[in-house]
Amino acid sequence: MKESVSYAPSRADFTGSPAVAASSASDGPSVKSLVAVTLGNGLEIYDFAVYSFFSVIIGHLFFPASNDYVSLLLAVATFGVGFIMRPLGSMVLGNYADRHGRKAAMTLIMGLMSLGVLMVAFAPTYKDVGIFAPIVLIAGRLLQGFSAGGEVGAATTWLMEAGGHSRRGVRVSWQMTSQGGAALLGAAMGAGLSHLLSDQQLYDWGWRVPFIFGLLIMPVGLYIRRQLPETHSTTAASTVANPALTLWREHRRALVLGILLVMKGTTTFYIIVYYMPAYMVNTLHMPASISYWISLTAALLTLLIPFWGGRLADRLPKRKPILIGCAIVSFLLIWPIFATILYGVPLGYTIALIAVDQILANISAVAMFLLVLETFPKAVRACGMAMVYAVGVSLFGGFAQFNVTWLLKVTNAPMAPAWYLMFCSVVSLAALVAWRERHHDE
Repeated sequence: MKESVSYAPSRADFTGSPAVAASSASDGPSVKSLVAVTLGNGLEIYDFAVYSFFSVIIGHLFFPASNDYVSLLLAVATFGVGFIMRPLGSMVLGNYADRHGRKAAMTLIMGLMSLGVLMVAFAPTYKDVGIFAPIVLIAGRLLQGFSAGGEVGAATTWLMEAGGHSRRGVRVSWQMTSQGGAALLGAAMGAGLSHLLSDQQLYDWGWRVPFIFGLLIMPVGLYIRRQLPETHSTTAASTVANPALTLWREHRRALVLGILLVMKGTTTFYIIVYYMPAYMVNTLHMPASISYWISLTAALLTLLIPFWGGRLADRLPKRKPILIGCAIVSFLLIWPIFATILYGVPLGYTIALIAVDQILANISAVAMFLLVLETFPKAVRACGMAMVYAVGVSLFGGFAQFNVTWLLKVTNAPMAPAWYLMFCSVVSLAALVAWRERHHDE
């Protein structure tokens, strides 16, 4: 049954900050609760950023080899194993969230995530314990990937359910805002330590500092999560025996289309934010200092724009028009973005185009979360959101850099990343057109 969304402006609607809006809204959770709920997803992105920054050092310490390239490749592959565990985590922890409650699941997930970060932060090096060093590191990454698989489903579902309909877009926007803030914090931490410490200090202990910092924050998030109100009844009448199986039997179409819907957004994020600097330096031979401005722009916009995307979604009764409009304009921007880089157009034009694309990406991300959450019934909502996001990110985001690198090697065409993103855009747009928008708000 479709709902009719009405929107009554409040004092929060005239503020320019998600924090102020959240605290002003009378039908939603406090800022402290919002931060605690989105902390897990933010720390996962933070961990990605700092691991990527120190991947060369980690490769040398845990995977010593005569060839530096082999060490780096093994270090990057170790990080990638976390993506393998996401789909499994989404099914197991998504089931748990739908059967035992969102709060219980988020508390469990934060505990598992803390253990995974602990193993990475204090893993002994190859010089100390030999082959056991990479085993501990890989085990920590596997546990982090498993917990991350259920994090978005449980946390985003709680955000949607934790208040009235008129503010749900703003609440859900915190999930994306946390990613932007975490990416900026991770990059700042890596850059700051590299500037303040010597190479020897970074190898001896400096690379561990960002992970320990993240670990110290987690107990605060764990404590606050345990105090949250529950948004989902766990009585027999409100739950199903196996949400993952129910999803496949009764909501298979939405599940598959949702995974394809994630394809464009996650591929763009991992290529623009994390792959673009390497592409500009290695393929186009541009200075690294210039290339990082692109990642900085993307991360900053991911911090600032989702709130406004949430407000827009709250004002409109349907999500598909927002998503279709953003998808078409974003598709048209892909070729110009890479063409300006390739043909030596001043960097300011490239950054401006990427800024527009990232604004659209963040607006559509909030609408996409709402579209998926509102389609699944409450009894399977957390598991459905978790599986859509985890499988989509693992298949398309986790392998985006590998796929683009392979295409560049095979085709020897500098525009290969643009072609790849255009293909992903077409697939996601087709899934969006086929999507049957509906609202389950029971």
